[in-house]
Amino acid sequence: MKKPYYLTTAIAYTSGKPHIGNIYEIVLADSMARYKRLTGYDVYFQTGTDEHGQKIEQAALKEGIKPQIYVDKVAKEIQDLFDQINISYDRFMRTTDPTHVKLVQEIFKKLYDQGDIYLGVYEGLYCTSCEAFWTKSQLVDGKCPDCGGEVHPMKEDAYFFKLSKYQDRLKKHILDHPKFIQPESRKNEMINNFINPGLQDLCVSRTSFKWGIPVNFDEKHVVYVWIDALSNYITSLGYDAAGNHQELFKKYWPADIHLIGKDILRFHTIYWPIMLMALDIELPKQVFGHPWLLIGDRKMSKSTGNTIYSDDLIKYFGVDAVRYYVLSEMPYAHDGTLTWELVIERTNSDLVNILGNLLNRTIAMVNKYFSGSVSNKAVNGELDQQLIDLALKTPSTIETKMVDFKVADAIDVIFDLLKRANKYIDETTPWILAKDVAESDRLETVLFNLLEVLRIAAVLLSPFTPETSENILVQLNTKEASYDSTVNFGQTVLKYQVTNQPKVLFERIDEKVMLEKIAADFSEKKPQEKPQISIEQFNEVELVVGTVLKSRKHEKADKLLISEIDIGHKVVQVVSGIAKHVSPENFIGKKVILVTNLKPATIFGFMSEAMILAGTTENHLEVVTVDNLPNGTKIK
Repeated sequence: MKKPYYLTTAIAYTSGKPHIGNIYEIVLADSMARYKRLTGYDVYFQTGTDEHGQKIEQAALKEGIKPQIYVDKVAKEIQDLFDQINISYDRFMRTTDPTHVKLVQEIFKKLYDQGDIYLGVYEGLYCTSCEAFWTKSQLVDGKCPDCGGEVHPMKEDAYFFKLSKYQDRLKKHILDHPKFIQPESRKNEMINNFINPGLQDLCVSRTSFKWGIPVNFDEKHVVYVWIDALSNYITSLGYDAAGNHQELFKKYWPADIHLIGKDILRFHTIYWPIMLMALDIELPKQVFGHPWLLIGDRKMSKSTGNTIYSDDLIKYFGVDAVRYYVLSEMPYAHDGTLTWELVIERTNSDLVNILGNLLNRTIAMVNKYFSGSVSNKAVNGELDQQLIDLALKTPSTIETKMVDFKVADAIDVIFDLLKRANKYIDETTPWILAKDVAESDRLETVLFNLLEVLRIAAVLLSPFTPETSENILVQLNTKEASYDSTVNFGQTVLKYQVTNQPKVLFERIDEKVMLEKIAADFSEKKPQEKPQISIEQFNEVELVVGTVLKSRKHEKADKLLISEIDIGHKVVQVVSGIAKHVSPENFIGKKVILVTNLKPATIFGFMSEAMILAGTTENHLEVVTVDNLPNGTKIK
């Protein structure tokens, strides 16, 4: 019977499209899930989306749609990105799932009934972007320590979870289980920065917004993110607060690993374990806080405008080149770097020169010298044995890396084998052997050894670059892709009949041409900047406050409103394309700002004497309004 292995990622927040720094985590998890399946485990790999909270409620309001419609749209976009980059998840969990909602309510009630949650008042500094409360001492230069954003004072009734009750028990668990928090530096950070100074009880409900799971015994409160989002790891498996757990929970819990970004380690190594202790559930075996993928030397952030998205990378380089880069570039415990130039460099140096070149040269020689068919003549010498020994050692070396989640190091091990095989070609000189009929068996042995190395490497690369691995095996014309077949050499496949129509794995990239193409594509995406104007030019624009007296839709143009607006010394008629976002009845009485010195124009048969100021996004429009300024007031 296969041993169960449960792997989770943090669930993506549905406030917008995730960038490649977010996608890195899911690719990293996917590589481990695929590796564990390859090596004989019964894997359950879960990811998903976190879909509640004030930030989402505000984003939906800005777009003029209901929060559920908003998160449905964003969750699909996230899932599509995961599918595009070939993620083999078993469950895509959404926190708006009705079963999850019900189970979270039961968990909250259980913790309340047993005295671990109590009602109080929260007063503190709140970061809307992170949906987190902070004390003044925790701020960095007066800003949120996580995102650097603004915080504001907030006071509201709230339920609290007694973290302090379980503090000593948690610290003991961490010290007694040295692998619980990895890498080691992250464990020291949690103990020294959070546990040793003393844990404050945790706010676990909110009343200042409504988009969340209602507390079913006090419905003016919604369950805050900690209990809602973190519980997905058990609700998805069928945890039951009354103890009637479903089979998936019995089979896979406790999780073997929670893979998360280092920035949310505190939530997963303090809040979550204490929740599980209060629920009398086993703790996960390990929480791994992976480093960040930086753009140059800066953290990727939408607010700084330095984001790169996985679908853009895939457009230029392909799925497996992107997977290979993010997995091979990230050190075990330190941040990695991504730039367009580095992706091009690694694609050319590793995927084209080392892997692609080895496959192309080998298949070409097999076709040229043996019409595509070779078997193991076993005419081996010292050079051959060195290559064979390295190939046989490679699977176990990879295992020592993967057990500690050192994925980049595991990939390096495979490429060390491929480099050695390329050197083996230069050492054995098949083109010289081919000139001597007496060396035919020796030549066939050399080419067989190269094909066997390529097959073994393809199998071992399959967790990291699955499409490329399949492509190699197809060109070798073999279905022998089991892990067991990599621990012997020349015994599983006794004869190869390679393709006579080889395909290039990765095309060499001309860096200059590619960077010019990327720059051109992105310049088209950016909004064109208007030329700067002087103060004098700006002063020529007459901005005036006016009150909407009448408004109606144009009978033949459903996008247009025809409005009469009092601007103090006269009433002007304005035809504006805002009817899909503003209803006439709600528009009447609004104080708006108009440009009044535009040359009048006839629009669909009606004279328009001014222009109403409004702001737009892709799906939303808002008219700029004022409250107390009298009609005719000039805006400066």
